[in-house]
Amino acid sequence: MYRNVSGIICLVVGSACALAQAPAPAVPARVLHPWQAPTPAGTAEAYFTNLKSGESIETPFLLKFGLSGGWGLAPITKPLGGKSGHHHLLVNRDLPLDFKAALPFNEQYIHFGKGQMETVLTLAPGTYTLRMLLADDKHLPHFVYSKPLKVTVTKKNSTDPKTLVKKGISLMVSEPEQKPPFRVQFHASGLNVAHAVQQEKDTGHFKLTVASKAGAVAEMDFVEGQTETWLAPPAGDYTLKLEFVDNLNPKQALVGAVTTAVRVLP
Repeated sequence: MYRNVSGIICLVVGSACALAQAPAPAVPARVLHPWQAPTPAGTAEAYFTNLKSGESIETPFLLKFGLSGGWGLAPITKPLGGKSGHHHLLVNRDLPLDFKAALPFNEQYIHFGKGQMETVLTLAPGTYTLRMLLADDKHLPHFVYSKPLKVTVTKKNSTDPKTLVKKGISLMVSEPEQKPPFRVQFHASGLNVAHAVQQEKDTGHFKLTVASKAGAVAEMDFVEGQTETWLAPPAGDYTLKLEFVDNLNPKQALVGAVTTAVRVLP
């Protein structure tokens, strides 16, 4: 028979007790709202949202990440399977040759195991190659990564890095007029993103409300830690409202909501 001892499953055979790690919490099957479009095939990627290859910057610089292909962020403290992981920033490093080996911890492999979507770069002046890579709770890489980005740091100024991080969320749509399907990206600054099923303290997930000018409303709850979605509502004018809700209390928002207007073309 089985006993649960402090979150550990204990298999009792006769008088002996064999301990095994409790299974990861089950992730419910994903159901799309009719106004959502399936994620385009072959788009699983970790990427930079505010920096392009060839650009020059000064540091400190707040670097922001995105994640596509239906993948979601999950802190390492409560393991999950499926399409989940956490970001890593590779500095002047190629992708690993062995994807079955854990990523190291050093200044060239920067881990974001709490579900972060950004970091403050403090690199000295020089030319660097940056790359994002997603990995699981054991730091084993997924085949979800960015193209290499080459950036030049022209100057390291006197800005206090702490002043660059202001708790809040943002909602990004490339143009105010869109033909469906179109991508909507989310960002959380100074906050940690997680699957709701992990029930991790001090984490949240995104919730998007799409309201048409005609009065129809659709609510989309991204409980699997997703940081973007694709929409394909009927033609018309819409207001998009993004919230970031507490994973322990989904009725409580951790920061103020943001909105944007979109016109969907026929």
